[in-house]
Amino acid sequence: MQLFYRKLGKGMPFIILHGLYGSSDNWISVARELSVNLEVWLIDLRNHGRSPHHKDHTYEIMVDDLYEFVNEHKLKKFVLLGHSMGGKLAMHFADSHPELLSHLIIVDIAPKSYLFSIDIQSDTLNHKQIMEGMLAMDFSGITNREEIDLHLTKLVPNDKIRHFLMKNIKRKQDMSFDWSLNIEALYLNLNNILCELKVNSKKSLEKLPVLFVKGSDSDYINKLDLEDINTIFPMAKLEIIKDAGHWLHIEKPDLLIKTIKEFIF
Repeated sequence: MQLFYRKLGKGMPFIILHGLYGSSDNWISVARELSVNLEVWLIDLRNHGRSPHHKDHTYEIMVDDLYEFVNEHKLKKFVLLGHSMGGKLAMHFADSHPELLSHLIIVDIAPKSYLFSIDIQSDTLNHKQIMEGMLAMDFSGITNREEIDLHLTKLVPNDKIRHFLMKNIKRKQDMSFDWSLNIEALYLNLNNILCELKVNSKKSLEKLPVLFVKGSDSDYINKLDLEDINTIFPMAKLEIIKDAGHWLHIEKPDLLIKTIKEFIF
């Protein structure tokens, strides 16, 4: 699959993988700062942003997408950063192709399964509820984004999440609105997206420098996850950014950039 991408700067290659509902757009401000010293590649994953839509959405398939991308652009010994779903993909890619990486950075996600979150009431973890709200959104007759916000408030009441989701709204050729991401495929593949990392070869990850970054106010990584993280990634370090939730790159970009730079330089 030919993935849409943006490229900034020169230097050591640095690939950024966005999370669920995200796109390369969400990371541009971070990429600009990093591109002073690095060659930053921002990728739209399948079914997101400007990349193609497809009914299949598994980490195995996305690893193949990413492997095809790095081969096409002849990228080797690069830093790979992934946030949320992109972090899960980054972990899967590291397990399959550790020889291509110099550093691995995982932002606010653990290697565990998140299937438990389908049945809990949580603003940030209940993706089933969020997706069902998006699927229920009726764009017919809507003429502006203010009307969309008003309608979507009933389906996704959390302001921060709703405004983030609204970045995925596009105008079609007939000037009507729709989702730019493939929400139908993502909903059908939700169990695949929330699944755990199944490691094929722990030995290949023993010497890989790995950084996990957690938002202090986020529920995605807890103390019980640290044992699994260190078992899979023996060289892993954990940094916690205070007063940040799941979307650290939006809430605390300066602290995230500082943390990244201290890790790789």
